[in-house]
Amino acid sequence: MLVLISDLHLTDGTSGTTISERAFKIFRERLREMAYEASWRTDGTYRPIEQIDLLLLGDVLDVIRSVKWLDEEVRPWDNSQSTDFLKMVQKINKDILSKNEPAFEILRGLNSNNNSLRITLPPEDGAGNVAKTGYEPEAEGRIPVSVNIHYMVGNHDWFFHLEGEEYNNIRKSVVEAMGLANDPNRPFAHDPVESAIIIKALNDHDVYARHGDIYDPFNYEGNRDASSLGDAIVVELLNRFPAEVRRQLGDGLPVEFLDGLNEIDNVRPLLLIPVWIDALLDKTCKSQPDTADLVKTIWNKLSDDFLKLDFVRSRDNWWNPLDAVDKLDIGLKISNKFSFDKIADVIKWFAKKRKGGGGSYSEYSFEEQAFIDKKSFIVYGHTHQTEVVPLDTSINKDQIYINSGTWRAVYEMAKANTKLPKFVNYKVMTYLSFYKDDERGGRKFEVWSGSLG
Repeated sequence: MLVLISDLHLTDGTSGTTISERAFKIFRERLREMAYEASWRTDGTYRPIEQIDLLLLGDVLDVIRSVKWLDEEVRPWDNSQSTDFLKMVQKINKDILSKNEPAFEILRGLNSNNNSLRITLPPEDGAGNVAKTGYEPEAEGRIPVSVNIHYMVGNHDWFFHLEGEEYNNIRKSVVEAMGLANDPNRPFAHDPVESAIIIKALNDHDVYARHGDIYDPFNYEGNRDASSLGDAIVVELLNRFPAEVRRQLGDGLPVEFLDGLNEIDNVRPLLLIPVWIDALLDKTCKSQPDTADLVKTIWNKLSDDFLKLDFVRSRDNWWNPLDAVDKLDIGLKISNKFSFDKIADVIKWFAKKRKGGGGSYSEYSFEEQAFIDKKSFIVYGHTHQTEVVPLDTSINKDQIYINSGTWRAVYEMAKANTKLPKFVNYKVMTYLSFYKDDERGGRKFEVWSGSLG
């Protein structure tokens, strides 16, 4: 049995909220249930499975989304082998592991000697049925299931892909904290072919999986050992904006507004961030009509400063008039010219014209060698949008694209046609499971996605 999750974005606590250890407890119980169901075979008999491969498909630990980058001069796009850079990554990584230790304790427990924590199954009675005893997790005679946890990187945790002894030490701390099967002395894979163990687990289940950031020009520039424009957007705009508003206006603003700004990275799609800020202002600052102008002035200044960064300007290619920087430049300059509520009107109009489309990465599946080779499943993460998309079918095989969604809070704009934008907040959690041979009665996959209000 192969299980995939991605985009947990567990942070050091300096930015928006992340999902709690309760989600990991729920996930552990679902793993038990899926392992039990997988042990029923195509011929109707029961035979306990022996192993689960759990693949973390990138953006699990979020090193980028830390306000600590603003405390020092070093940035993610600086020399990754410099002493200051290493110290920053070490500090953020250490704080992420500490902040999320209750969740990681659950992951480590999946292979512990404690039957109430690990994945175990009731034994078989010798006749292809479940033994009458052993239904409870603590019951004697339960069969332990080996859980191998593999970590692949995305665009917010690409630091674990870097080579060098210091990064080996950082990886070792992650392996120990999370109970990973990864070799800490080797970079965590970005492409599955970089790990023989991961590619075997995928091939055994007729699956090809990658984070999917390579199809996002803002977050991948051809080298996963280097930063991208998306890192600058997060650090210099999404991280800096709440901090700067708090610094300049903090004493005069409601706590609800200041805390709300920390959730800015949870807005999806990111295009709606100005709309969301406008809605947050309307909700929390009605008694302060001048606040919107003050907040907008801060946004404009940060936007201008951002576009002047050497790192950003260096990505502006004169031979490509519509590269990522140009698109961002146009968007931010439009943003500067109008108030938040006017921007909201434009973006809402644009969203209606698009009719919600354009967010899927399923079209990129056709470019994968795995699709040409007739893999049954192609899986990406990155977009946070859970999807199951039929790609092709033949006499003997269906081919399906699946997106692994996310585990985090999301803020989505309400569909009602109101003058002022409104957003609804809830948490989402998605996990995928794939089966081989006669597991799960011959079924090949499951996609589970839940929302918690």
